[in-house]
Amino acid sequence: MKTEKLPPVPKWSTGSSIQTSVRFGEDVALADLKGKWVVLYFYPKDHTPGCTREAIAFEGAAAKLRKKGAVVLGVSRDSIPTHCSFKEKQGLHFPLLSDPKLDVHMLYGAFGDKMMYGKKIKGVIRTTAVIAPDGKLAKLFSNVKVDGHADKVLEAIDELGKG
Repeated sequence: MKTEKLPPVPKWSTGSSIQTSVRFGEDVALADLKGKWVVLYFYPKDHTPGCTREAIAFEGAAAKLRKKGAVVLGVSRDSIPTHCSFKEKQGLHFPLLSDPKLDVHMLYGAFGDKMMYGKKIKGVIRTTAVIAPDGKLAKLFSNVKVDGHADKVLEAIDELGKG
């Protein structure tokens, strides 16, 4: 996939609709993460089976990701209080971002038409963006299958880091 075909990386700053559960209501500035790989994963809903498995998989891969200079950011439209309870219940140590208006979801194609139980609906499409240390989007995973995905992200960072 060529970089020029990927969506732009959003600029998060104070006053944006993207807030993290690290501290209640804290804004995240992507510029503060320059020099690191950023794994930005979009998921449908806190406290659901698939989203819990995905979050636990990223938590399990956290040490390996840190060794590669990567940070993980989970994104859903859930509220900050819901994110906080999800993090506490699952023992997650990475930030969960709240995008209630779906602004950032839309930038990455993480919201739209999808099939669920044989019916076409609009909803969150499980998507992961890997942003390179230079701040450019390096890889986009769409329609993610939860099982084994964290490993695929690790492999992608290894491969992208060689280039």
